[in-house]
Amino acid sequence: MDEEAEIYQGFAESYDLFMDNIPYDMWHAYLHRLLQEYGVDQGIVVDLACGTGSMTCRLAADGYDMIGIDQSCEMLDIARKKCPDHVLLLQQDMRELDLYGSASAFVCVCDGMNYLLQEEDLRAVFRRVFLFLDPDGIFVFDLKTEHFYSRHLGNRTMTDHREDATLIWENEYHADTGINEYLITIYQQVDPKRDLFERVEEYHQQRAYSTGEVQRALQDEGLQLEAVYEAFTRNLPDCESERLYFIARKKEKIFPG
Repeated sequence: MDEEAEIYQGFAESYDLFMDNIPYDMWHAYLHRLLQEYGVDQGIVVDLACGTGSMTCRLAADGYDMIGIDQSCEMLDIARKKCPDHVLLLQQDMRELDLYGSASAFVCVCDGMNYLLQEEDLRAVFRRVFLFLDPDGIFVFDLKTEHFYSRHLGNRTMTDHREDATLIWENEYHADTGINEYLITIYQQVDPKRDLFERVEEYHQQRAYSTGEVQRALQDEGLQLEAVYEAFTRNLPDCESERLYFIARKKEKIFPG
């Protein structure tokens, strides 16, 4: 697969079109309930890997002071059109997160954490979240599972045809490393009169992590795992769970005297 194209650049313009099957309102309701249950009903909330801002703007409507972080300026340009003016959008790599102050909570949903391909990348995000999280603040994030990548994606090609755009998804999953790679090719109509289409390609990689790997990384960086749920439920995960939600709380590190 071609690894040269950077993610969410050319795809940014078509992202919402092909993600219109995601029930963002249901996902938002679940996330909002988790925040409330863990004591975050106001204050600053940081949305990591916020993409085009679909979750950011919904949480802003709940009254949170939202900050959206994403590495793609193209995705942030679209988010700016969706979000209220008071939402702060920053182009940053979440492994190098840098804020002016602390936040009551961090969230990262819709696969953002799966893009961290090395355990050290995972720890780097947890380290930065710990640094900017209020004492006793929480971090809610989701992760797709090995079961999802191996059973639902695997090594196959998928297509999605729309009236003025077509997406081709060529997927490969590597069980030995937990790495899922896919090449996205999009044909987007740019001139209806001449029936002219533009072709865009992007190469993506994600990784499946075990719950144990995540828990150890959290603990090492000062974050205590409070709960792990099968997505959108309060059920404990099992071997067929496709997406997990993790809730972690900041506990101050205690250094020897």
